[in-house]
Amino acid sequence: MLPNLKNYQKFIKNQYLILYNSMLSNKFEKFLQSVDLIGYREKYRPIKIVEMDLPKEIQAIEMLYKVYWNKKKFIDYEDFYKEYLNTYKFDIESFRRKITMCKSCFYRGLPARIYRTWASIITQIHAGYVAESIFGDNTVNMSAELDHQGADFQVKYRGKILNYQVKKQSFSREVRQGKQTKIPIEGEFIDIKYEVPSDDYFKNPRKKDGDYKLPYLRFTQNKELQRFPNGFVVFTPYAFINKKKEIDKILK
Repeated sequence: MLPNLKNYQKFIKNQYLILYNSMLSNKFEKFLQSVDLIGYREKYRPIKIVEMDLPKEIQAIEMLYKVYWNKKKFIDYEDFYKEYLNTYKFDIESFRRKITMCKSCFYRGLPARIYRTWASIITQIHAGYVAESIFGDNTVNMSAELDHQGADFQVKYRGKILNYQVKKQSFSREVRQGKQTKIPIEGEFIDIKYEVPSDDYFKNPRKKDGDYKLPYLRFTQNKELQRFPNGFVVFTPYAFINKKKEIDKILK
């Protein structure tokens, strides 16, 4: 009776963790859907003043993982940027003085620069939540260190290590190359394609002859991606389900 009780308790715990991870994924989805993506794009897209490489000590990547993944604080961009400024204000100001950029120009350009990083990384973080809802509790890890080693996030499942790289593409060309690293890390590297057709394809999806335009058609037929009404494109569970099934089949 005792071993059966332990198995039952383990089963209940696993079911709870699956539900918890699914709730986190759904909560993050609701957060992304609440973002005024169009407003941010209109506000920040024209501003390209601070486009030089930022030194490691003031890059936003580490804080993004800390806030949205480790602490699970789903805050809007304005609140994140305030937290970023408060945390790195001394190093940020030191960098501004080093490059001799006027204060008003720099602090007008910096939030636009950090926003572009924010918008990119939080979609990767959402992919991590979706992956964990599929592979199970504590199977996913992401950090600035992993990012520098070439993995947007890492899955450890049944003895297998999967290093996922999000490859952003447009319909006509790849817009983000895979990360290059001099220090290889253990595990299999898996590219997941993140296609982002222009908003125009969704506003006007049909050609003059009535047929759907190819970028729109290809996106809607892709089961791995979903577009929210505000324009965010995210990964669906389908992006990870087949890999999990493949591992489970091998390790039966």
